[in-house]
Amino acid sequence: MKKKYQGSARAKRQQLQALRTEFETPRMKSGESVTDYFSRTMAIVNKMRIYGDETKDVTIVEKILRSMTPKFNFVVCSIEESHDIDELSIDELQSSLLVHEHKFNHQEKEEQALKASTENHSATRGDRGRGRGRGRGRGNNDRGNQQQHQHQHQDNQFQGRGRGRGGNHSTSYKSRSADKSNVECYRCHRYGHYKSEC
Repeated sequence: MKKKYQGSARAKRQQLQALRTEFETPRMKSGESVTDYFSRTMAIVNKMRIYGDETKDVTIVEKILRSMTPKFNFVVCSIEESHDIDELSIDELQSSLLVHEHKFNHQEKEEQALKASTENHSATRGDRGRGRGRGRGRGNNDRGNQQQHQHQHQDNQFQGRGRGRGGNHSTSYKSRSADKSNVECYRCHRYGHYKSEC
């Protein structure tokens, strides 16, 4: 029964070697939480112990410390300097790393909120600038329309004078249009031509 369920000594040794390689090779993945990494590591350790391995806690602690992601580097240095690794339990290590992970996550959320607030403020200022530009454009168009209206009004006045003074409308208009010495251009403000002729 023992050979049936546990296998021979050679098969156990081979399986244990494969588990030891699996234990030493993996590293903490980017974005992986401390809890998930500890669970993944301890699952391998428990399989090794089933096959008779007697891995000590200090070995597991050292493996975890040297395989953390780079953002935990200063935390690892702090733990190694402030604790005796031989006396540090796996639970104590996990609790310490969880505290630092919580601080990291809180800091990242604050930075993201600040960045979003800055982007919204910049977008609001951009919209205000575009609004002012559109307002100026409309003002210039209104001024141009007003000048054009005055020019048409001046033409109508000349036409009215021609009709009032002479019987022939075309001749009086031609004579008036020929004499432009008193006509002021609304574009360059010089005399002698209309804005359309400037």
